[in-house]
Amino acid sequence: MSTAAANVGGLRGEAEQLGARLPGLLVEAERVATTVSQGVHGRRRTGVGETFWQYRQYQPGDPAGSIDWRQSARSRHLFVREQEWEAAESVWLWPDQSASMNYRSRTTWPSKRDRTLVLTLAVAGLLVRAGERIAALGAGERPRGGQYGFNIVVQRLLESGVGAGSVVPHQDLPRHARLVLVSDFLEPPEVLARRFSQLNAVGAQVSLLLIADPAEEALDFRGRVLFEGLEGEGRTLIGNVGGVRERYRDLYRAHRAHLADLARKHGWQIATHHTDKSPESGLLTLYQMLAPRAAGRH
Repeated sequence: MSTAAANVGGLRGEAEQLGARLPGLLVEAERVATTVSQGVHGRRRTGVGETFWQYRQYQPGDPAGSIDWRQSARSRHLFVREQEWEAAESVWLWPDQSASMNYRSRTTWPSKRDRTLVLTLAVAGLLVRAGERIAALGAGERPRGGQYGFNIVVQRLLESGVGAGSVVPHQDLPRHARLVLVSDFLEPPEVLARRFSQLNAVGAQVSLLLIADPAEEALDFRGRVLFEGLEGEGRTLIGNVGGVRERYRDLYRAHRAHLADLARKHGWQIATHHTDKSPESGLLTLYQMLAPRAAGRH
């Protein structure tokens, strides 16, 4: 069999495996989204609209025309009537589906890829329930809302998951686009810095969720271990893992610190989710990062 034919066969097998897992991942994503949606207050925010949201106490600088005199007459204070912002936000989603994301150190934990897909699909479901528009980053399509928009994103993620790379894909984006990137972000620092700078150049507002298997941080293996790269990096036999553990941990922490510095430099939000934790905790963290900004900022 030629190399090309072997590659095609491998991609077909990967597509079939992902397609077979997708229904279960969708069910899990819906369950997680439903659980979290019952404990959060949604994405309502003050702005231009016709729907009443709340009263708040008058503050210096508020226009006099915004005072609700009927409500204020019932108190010693002046109250302003606030409306709810009704313009839908567009959010581009990217889950890292590269081969290295198939790693899991225990059979009782999900792979990084499965957890990444569950969280991405779950947050997509929450966003469309809140009236927002979503799109798969790299598909080159405009964001869409509702169940149709959700179905399109699911289809694009299924398509892009076959032979996927680990670098955030390029796509022409509008100014101040909102992005959600879910990955282990274990690319070389210079690769991350270059791609993040490109996103920052268009003013993108980015939320980064780092997915980690606990073994990747702790390297809690014992004795002689054969490590094999999942993306063709080859094999490395280490005679005594304990002898390299501290050095490894230092390098891993340095990489994590570099990623945090990049996020801070661009004014982005970043959080970490471990695969041994509940998916609900990861989704809640991600959804809170997407919480609406203060009034007037959108």
